[in-house]
Amino acid sequence: MFSLLLQVPEEQREMMIAELWDAGAVGITEEEESLKAFFGPEADAWALMQHFSSARPKVQREEDRDWVQIAQNQWEPFEVGERFYLVPEWRDDPAPVGRLRLTMHPGMACGSGTHPATRLCLMAIERHVKPGEHIIDVGTGAGILADAARLLGAGPIVACDIEHDASKVARGNLDTSVSVFTGSARSIKSEAFDWAVCNLNAATLSALRADLVRIATHLILSGFTEDETDKVAGTFKRAVREQMELDGYGCLVL
Repeated sequence: MFSLLLQVPEEQREMMIAELWDAGAVGITEEEESLKAFFGPEADAWALMQHFSSARPKVQREEDRDWVQIAQNQWEPFEVGERFYLVPEWRDDPAPVGRLRLTMHPGMACGSGTHPATRLCLMAIERHVKPGEHIIDVGTGAGILADAARLLGAGPIVACDIEHDASKVARGNLDTSVSVFTGSARSIKSEAFDWAVCNLNAATLSALRADLVRIATHLILSGFTEDETDKVAGTFKRAVREQMELDGYGCLVL
């Protein structure tokens, strides 16, 4: 067994963790400025170093231990906003009174819910989305935002992602009441939704602007840095209902 130590900035952690699981990691631990992924003896260390070369990888021999359990022990349930209680999928902790238990999927298509942009979207959803409203989660990843809207009573709910692997993960994570497809907002008819929720970077949001304003009356946008907030708001040219910031990331409710 060996480990791969990678230098990964905070804003890239979720995506890198998902890539490492996909590459066959049997466990992942987080350190202050790095990720440490563990691989069995059948893994190709040289190929992994080439694949993750941008993260300055270092290989180290490791003793044979239950790294899956060690990695899972790092994850604890936590509260987000006023309503949600996020729990790793392998734990059975009940939600505190007054909160909704939302299952998170660490390492799967950006599904842990720990990223500031994801938490901002969850807070915006709980504040603004009402039961019975139609919602689409564009770029759903593991489906955590669509699942949050379901718990709040929204519906119908649709989730989509241009990455087929991500939409497959979301389909496996979500209740059958949520429709999932591989594709993007351009596949949706005009004025189909009350809300579109998009946790995507500023450049992608800009590219999708015309379709997002076409398909939804209201928008929840995050995934961009705090200093990009005004630029994103200017791109969409819609009235701002709420603007939030958390740990260097921004969120707009339009």
